[in-house]
Amino acid sequence: MTRLRSDPAPQSALSRHQSALSRHRDTLREYVAEFLGVAILVIFGAGVNCQVLLSSAAGVSSSPKGDYLAVSFGWAVGLCLGVWVASGISPAHINPAVTLAMATWRGFSWKKVPGFIFAQTLGGFVGAAIIYANYFHAINIFEGGAGIRTMKTAGAFGTFAAPYLTDVSAFFDEIIGTFMLVFVIVALTDKKSTAPPPGLFPLTIFLVILGISSSLGMQTGFALNPARDFGPRLLTAAVGYPATVFNSRHQYWLWGGIIAPVIGAQLAVAIYDLFPVQGN
Repeated sequence: MTRLRSDPAPQSALSRHQSALSRHRDTLREYVAEFLGVAILVIFGAGVNCQVLLSSAAGVSSSPKGDYLAVSFGWAVGLCLGVWVASGISPAHINPAVTLAMATWRGFSWKKVPGFIFAQTLGGFVGAAIIYANYFHAINIFEGGAGIRTMKTAGAFGTFAAPYLTDVSAFFDEIIGTFMLVFVIVALTDKKSTAPPPGLFPLTIFLVILGISSSLGMQTGFALNPARDFGPRLLTAAVGYPATVFNSRHQYWLWGGIIAPVIGAQLAVAIYDLFPVQGN
């Protein structure tokens, strides 16, 4: 009589399936981390924008809840926490301009760049959607009626340069702000420098954004980050804001919110490498 034996094939197939899932999960973790990092940044940043702006209306709040200093702290906290959440899994760029600069100058894989940028932009969109849903009724009151959406509140999500600025000045403003952000990031991550311990890196980023927003943020709203600006701007278009959110000032969203930060980031790493300020 032939002895029956269990077939190991199903177990082997299951193991292969689990291994494939594990590889896909590990691959996706970095993109999810970048998505969450930007979403957290925008939730705190757009959140404080909405709170400060909308609370100035009598029908929303009996007194204003915050000022420009609160805005500066809100964005600084958002970036700090976003980096903290993402840094254990991904490089914590949470900024397409940083991703492109790291790919150009620091050997970051170009294969990952499209996925990183998509995840970061989606994070900006989702973060803005959460804040919009949270402040929906207050926006109605501030705007003067349900469903009314004007440029009075669009600036709580996307950035818009001050009317008195020329286009060249607005472009320069965004370049210098992003330059300072990325220049400090490069210095802090330079192995030859006196970099902070890994766990304290997000706190140094907090200080950088607090400084930039407090010193350089008034004129353009300190986009510094295409995902932080373009993702929320897409959200405003999707929920009924006027086409002005995209076509104002000769498509400011493109050259002010995307091109200027990318140039600023590239210049920051190039100048840091050309004139090293740390190490030997």
